[in-house]
Amino acid sequence: MNRPSHPHGRKNRGVLRFIQSTVYSAQGFRAAFSSEESFRQELIVCIALTPFAFLLGRNFAEVIVLLGVLVSVLTVELINSAIEVLADTVSAETHPLIGQTKDIASAAVMMVITFAGLVWFGLLLVRLFSH
Repeated sequence: MNRPSHPHGRKNRGVLRFIQSTVYSAQGFRAAFSSEESFRQELIVCIALTPFAFLLGRNFAEVIVLLGVLVSVLTVELINSAIEVLADTVSAETHPLIGQTKDIASAAVMMVITFAGLVWFGLLLVRLFSH
């Protein structure tokens, strides 16, 4: 993913910058999808749960919260994957601080998945046991 620099050393601005940023983001999404099994699995779960957000949520705010925690899971997984790729690029050797960094990023993913599960389960319980 080489990024061409501007021929005159200036950065793109305005719409051109937005378009280029969108291209870079799409490349990152494709890279995560093609190389990260965890991301693919979480994406499948999020896609499968999306229609249920509209069934479970009784108003706009509830739907947004349900969808928001799903997006949060994918976002944190993308950050975790980026950290792992960077760490593996910096050193092919095992280093305790690189291992610790990867573990911390993985813990962040676990926390957001746990929170998302609690939000979904909590709202489901409210729906099942409210009159």
